[in-house]
Amino acid sequence: MSDAPRQRRAFLGLLPLPERTAVAEALRTETVGGMVLLAATLVALVWANSPWRGLYEQVSHFHFGISALGLDLSVRHWTADGLLTLFFLVAGIELKRELVVGELRTPATAALPVVAALSGMVVPALVYVAMNAAGAGSPHGWAVPMATDIAFALAVLAVLSTHLPAALRAFLLTLAVVDDLGAILVIAVFFTSDLNLPALAGAFAGLIVFYALQRLRVRGWWWYVPLGVAIWALMYNGGVHATVAGVAMGLILRTTRDKGEIASPGERTAHLLRPVSAGVAVPLFALFAAGVSISAAALGDVLTHPEPLGVALGLVVGKTIGILGGTYLAARFTKARLNPGLAWADVFALAVLAGIGFTVALLIGELAFPDPADAERIKAAVLVGSVTAAGLAALLVKRRNGIYRRLYEDETRDEDADGVPDVYQRRDPQIGSASTPDHSDGH
Repeated sequence: MSDAPRQRRAFLGLLPLPERTAVAEALRTETVGGMVLLAATLVALVWANSPWRGLYEQVSHFHFGISALGLDLSVRHWTADGLLTLFFLVAGIELKRELVVGELRTPATAALPVVAALSGMVVPALVYVAMNAAGAGSPHGWAVPMATDIAFALAVLAVLSTHLPAALRAFLLTLAVVDDLGAILVIAVFFTSDLNLPALAGAFAGLIVFYALQRLRVRGWWWYVPLGVAIWALMYNGGVHATVAGVAMGLILRTTRDKGEIASPGERTAHLLRPVSAGVAVPLFALFAAGVSISAAALGDVLTHPEPLGVALGLVVGKTIGILGGTYLAARFTKARLNPGLAWADVFALAVLAGIGFTVALLIGELAFPDPADAERIKAAVLVGSVTAAGLAALLVKRRNGIYRRLYEDETRDEDADGVPDVYQRRDPQIGSASTPDHSDGH
């Protein structure tokens, strides 16, 4: 037995080829969706601050649905409780894939991103609590600055035309997925009221049937779509936020391929729904959630009221300290080492970028502050914090963009045109990983 010390694994090093392919597909859709999200946000802000604000409010509060089933909702509620369920369904599938075949499948690889994500949720909440304890504000908004908006963050990177290496993007994606799970747990535990136990029992029974269909390898959308809609409706009527149903079904869907399968049910569902989620559901939610009044008074409220100030500082300062500190501690006390081609400045830039907490932060803000005036201030704070984080991250990323471009070109170079990047066929000390051609599907 050799007494040589075990080589430490490169943190943010080269991803295995199947993992890199899956991450690239997910991020490509999220980037395009992020651009649509940016456009929808700008439309909402312009519309809500124009002479047609009355029309904006009228459309947002227009009700339709089936009253007998408890589903007579406003347009704003349909986007938040209905369309965002698709977003969380895809997030659930992504988390399941990470747990089964991705970066979270073993404790050694999961420790660093999970610790970073958890500290990136806890520290912003503590920043909010500290600000409101000092200013005698409301403690109810502690969860608002916890989550990262991956689509918005990737849209910022797309605007910058940067070439982040796949490992950095995967780290950001993993952070966002764990964040989303944490956010949905917070919503389920802390923002439920007037529980309807028979409806909840029906929802859980539906989830059991959903699980059984997966175990029995039953195929056909005509089984799953009606069942999924029924589970969603029962969850909503049960008093638990309906998006919880999306995450639950995403975690149940099988993400490993059976022999002879081209794609697993989870892969097929994510492939079909990710464009709808990123390009339709999230932008429509933003259109009817981000329409806040932008005025000197509204911006002044962010700086003078402890609740919105705690949200803004939680996103900009709390996220940065939490993710950077958690990453450093995990790297310091585990076998992971930073990719030699990168520096801690890159992790710092990514931590700042994660302060963009737009979509889920707006959702939790609406749940935590039912009073319209308070909700408007919190929305303004989310916008101010997210824009500030985006601007600071843009400056930091641009400074390192030349290094990112070199690493990206190394990752994608395929001089022999065999469909496998050359870096997977050689040992590259700058990337910190050795590999051979891998044409497997990773399962």
